[in-house]
Amino acid sequence: MKLGYDLALEQVQKLVMTPELRQAIQLLQFTSQELNEYLEKQIEENPLLELENSTKDYENIDDYVDEKEEIDWKEYIGKDDDVSYRPQVDKNAKEYSFDNFISYSPSLKDELFFQLNVLEISKEERKIGEILIENIDENGYLMASVEQVAKDFRVNPKKVENVLSIIQGFEPTGVGARNLKECLLLQIRKDKNKSPKVEIIINHYLEDIAYNRLSKIAKELDMDIDEVQEACDYIKTLEPKPGRCFSSEEQVKYITPDATIECIDGEYIIILNDVTGPRLNINNFYKELLQKGKDAKATEYLTKKLNSAMWIIKSIEQRRMTIYKVIESILKFQKDFFEIGEKGLKPLTLSEVAEDIEMHESTVSRATNGKYVQTPKGLYELKFFFSSGFATDGGEISSISIKSIIKDLIERENPKKPYSDQKISDILKAKGINISRRTVAKYRDELEIPSSTVRRRY
Repeated sequence: MKLGYDLALEQVQKLVMTPELRQAIQLLQFTSQELNEYLEKQIEENPLLELENSTKDYENIDDYVDEKEEIDWKEYIGKDDDVSYRPQVDKNAKEYSFDNFISYSPSLKDELFFQLNVLEISKEERKIGEILIENIDENGYLMASVEQVAKDFRVNPKKVENVLSIIQGFEPTGVGARNLKECLLLQIRKDKNKSPKVEIIINHYLEDIAYNRLSKIAKELDMDIDEVQEACDYIKTLEPKPGRCFSSEEQVKYITPDATIECIDGEYIIILNDVTGPRLNINNFYKELLQKGKDAKATEYLTKKLNSAMWIIKSIEQRRMTIYKVIESILKFQKDFFEIGEKGLKPLTLSEVAEDIEMHESTVSRATNGKYVQTPKGLYELKFFFSSGFATDGGEISSISIKSIIKDLIERENPKKPYSDQKISDILKAKGINISRRTVAKYRDELEIPSSTVRRRY
């Protein structure tokens, strides 16, 4: 075998992940929030990039006045000489003011501080009350111990207990409790129509209520089962989290859909949301500067930034088209869902959509990751439309459709004789859907529906 250092040409095919290709893949995988954050950073770094804006910005007010069509006000007023008719003003019509739309709503602590400040108590008690309120969480429960607060203030724990009892009398009822039991007891304290056994049940049988062990409670308290059922129904009307009636703006999370599907004249139309994938432009000032090309270094720098900007714009547009094609394919496969809801959902895989739009499966996966679509049936993540299925007598049915059927069966069941998982499995088999009892139990847990033992009413 001859060994040497000869030069030879050879053709080889291989996939090279260029920085541009990596960027395009990354942009496709981004959620709308991540994309907007990424574009903000790119606009800061690249002077040639700017967001598309329909309204033109004017640096000088004179430029704006010159472009406006001049109005001959004398001629305009002269056309309104006829004062014989004036439209009647409806004095009953409601007038809306922006002052009516209050963006701020008081928090739980704000409400408690307000109630504390109107009380006639000593400065020391007010200070203790402020510390106690600061230690109440968003659900209305006291997180600090009375002993610790008493130690910090170097006072008798009984004084802290007295201030706490004052706070526990504030609205909402049940606030300032240290546990669920105390919270419920605070709420029933003022109710004179309650059953005398309710307090005993709350003190000793909360866990049994959770597991619907009403027979045990009736036997130990020597009560009728109907009376226990009535007492438990009353307890379930109480508020376990008194603080949640105050909305926390930090916890409210809104989803902006990447696209909207609307039914217009019986035809479904896909509208992409420009907010989730904003359109970009090249800045005119730098474009003109590049065309003049007086400074070689400046031209080289701007050319580099222009190429980068053009690639980002191209990647954003490609992302929009990919999402559009994926949604269009989903719409074609899942048309029954848009007509009749979740029961019409069919089994669908990423590979089927990828084959339909002639793209790779990984591309479809990235396009559906964290993307949402607003439909006539509600707001859904694109991954919602992909699910496994089961063979039935009439074809295949998706797991989501089966969950919807199970939910409907449980909603229509006799509460005194609820369906067991085996009974639900038998009913589904009678309909041609062959799934086991374990699968029914799994789907029921995913729907957060308790077992038949807990659902039973006496």
